[in-house]
Amino acid sequence: MTFDVAIIGSGVSGLSAAYELTGMGYKVVVLERQVNPGGNAVSERIDGFLMEHGPSSVNAQAMEAVGLSEDLGLDCVRTELGEDVKSRYLVGDGRLQGISTHPLGFLMSGYLSPMARLRLVSEMAVPRCQKTGEESVAEFWSRRFGREFTEKVIDPLVAGLYAGKAENLSVDAVFPAIVEMEHKYGSISRAILSKRFANGKMPGRRLFSWADGIGTLSSSLAEQLGSTIRTGVTVTSLNHNANGFTVKTANSGNLNARAVIIATQPHVSSALLETIDAKAAEAISEIVAPPIAVAYLGYRRDQVDHPLDGVGYLSPANEKRMLSGALFPSTMFKGRAPEGHVALSGYIGGARAPDRAKMSADDIIAMAQDEFRDLLGTRGDPVISRVRHWPQGLPQLTKGHSERLKQIHIAERNYPGLFVTGNYFTGPAIASCLKQSFETCTRIDKYFDSQHGSGKTEQTEMQEASYTCA
Repeated sequence: MTFDVAIIGSGVSGLSAAYELTGMGYKVVVLERQVNPGGNAVSERIDGFLMEHGPSSVNAQAMEAVGLSEDLGLDCVRTELGEDVKSRYLVGDGRLQGISTHPLGFLMSGYLSPMARLRLVSEMAVPRCQKTGEESVAEFWSRRFGREFTEKVIDPLVAGLYAGKAENLSVDAVFPAIVEMEHKYGSISRAILSKRFANGKMPGRRLFSWADGIGTLSSSLAEQLGSTIRTGVTVTSLNHNANGFTVKTANSGNLNARAVIIATQPHVSSALLETIDAKAAEAISEIVAPPIAVAYLGYRRDQVDHPLDGVGYLSPANEKRMLSGALFPSTMFKGRAPEGHVALSGYIGGARAPDRAKMSADDIIAMAQDEFRDLLGTRGDPVISRVRHWPQGLPQLTKGHSERLKQIHIAERNYPGLFVTGNYFTGPAIASCLKQSFETCTRIDKYFDSQHGSGKTEQTEMQEASYTCA
């Protein structure tokens, strides 16, 4: 049997690509080595609590995510960020410090020293970058806003978003819009003020999810795709030929496809590309994804002193905390905990401390309990406790990332019909994965138009007689 497109990997990237391409009329198959599709977008109900094993929210300003939710008929179960989110919390001087979500929150708070706040307001006087080399996140933000702001705000932010370290990540890869602001306006502050005057408001960010969590997206996509998805199938190699690709599997024979999308974790993508393009395989192998563990604890509300009136908290590296941060799921969205209870999710490991993520579940729970007791005033044992270990965590978009992507795109040009996508291109957020996935689908559609016109599935059916499927 021959397909228009074979998609390897059924995370959000692979599933959304399959959904988009089938909607365009292409004959698609999704190959997944795990028993269940969905990747790390896993939501689990536990005695009335809802644990997010992976991502926990979606950017409400991301049109791809908003549009897909509507197309799948999920808007009726969409849930918005809770009204009780009134502060942002960061660890400073050994305790949680609340900062207003107002745009001037950091200037009005005592979290930063007077000198650091003065440095913030003087950002417009900092000259535009004259360097030609690539900057890290830490280098960029220190240059524009000072070292203290970088260490106490940006470092914990990238630890929360990427499980990374600000001194290692590429600012062009992580904050491309911010870098563009400097290029265009010469100052981040000036850019924000210009946008405010033009739009009548400051740029903001809202989050949303669905009643049964982020897993709703992947399960809905999988339901729509049905038998298009084949689970328990391990792809061992790809062979490029004049008609496209032969996809070899360890346990399900071979199949043929006019085009292939590799939508797997970076280490798997690298292995699959070894026999096709060694340089691209090597480039992807440099994208590491240190292990992460999620500690999920549920308490009675009367066991927790803190008001939990935020999304969660983040910890700067210099605070030397065991957790990089935590979320307050039951504050973020309704239905995350039973009446009279609250839920807390702590995050351990990543680039800061990968070995901690390998600790036993009991040790991780004890670690989280100790920190929540100290910072949030929790008392007694939690009502429920769970741990999810992710041996492969979030991909690190370190310096040199753009060069790695160039090698991938060179491979795509050298082997027509090859396409690569995933959470290691522009970031692991759901919105970023969807945007990257849909852009890949657009490129595939253009590729088929340039090669075969608009034949799509009809041409595929005509070619089936010349192929065999073991």
